[in-house]
Amino acid sequence: MSTSTERHQFTTLSRLLHWTMAAMVLTMLGIGVTMVVSLANYHALVSVHRPLGVAILILVVVRFVNRVLNPPPPWPATMGRAERLAATAAEFTMYGLMFALPLIGWGMLSAARYPIVLPGPLRLPYILPHDLMLYAALRKTHTILAYLLFLTFITHVGAVLVHTLVVRDGFLKRMVPWKVRPPEPALPTDPVRP
Repeated sequence: MSTSTERHQFTTLSRLLHWTMAAMVLTMLGIGVTMVVSLANYHALVSVHRPLGVAILILVVVRFVNRVLNPPPPWPATMGRAERLAATAAEFTMYGLMFALPLIGWGMLSAARYPIVLPGPLRLPYILPHDLMLYAALRKTHTILAYLLFLTFITHVGAVLVHTLVVRDGFLKRMVPWKVRPPEPALPTDPVRP
């Protein structure tokens, strides 16, 4: 594909999924922290946390399939090979964590025999046998992975801010929710004549 026809921004669906999931993950992390530090609203928070986790699980699968079908635009030229590899590793780490955390949460609740009630009469089936030791292990794993997701998320935001505010290479324009005009091609300069 030539540079003139190369996509410079993620597809509309990719951008919609990215920002929707960013809001959902931030909400989940906030709810998770609040559930740990305050038991006053625990049941109300859990009633939001569980279905939101299921929604994230579904959307991360949709997002991953969309990612495979719609590859991202090229990296900015300012990014070296090592930085591109690190960014790709961080991206797939976030995909993995956004998939694993709700699945582990579902397994954890299944092992404790806590129902996952969705809006309306829907309930998720149990996916693991009733086992309180398994519940305890999965709960600890869920907590550790939530911290890892938080760190990965902060690293991602930090890298985007560095590229936006320091390097100024248009990195964020690839994912902003609105449509961005492609950069103007550089005009060839006339050679200096003696």
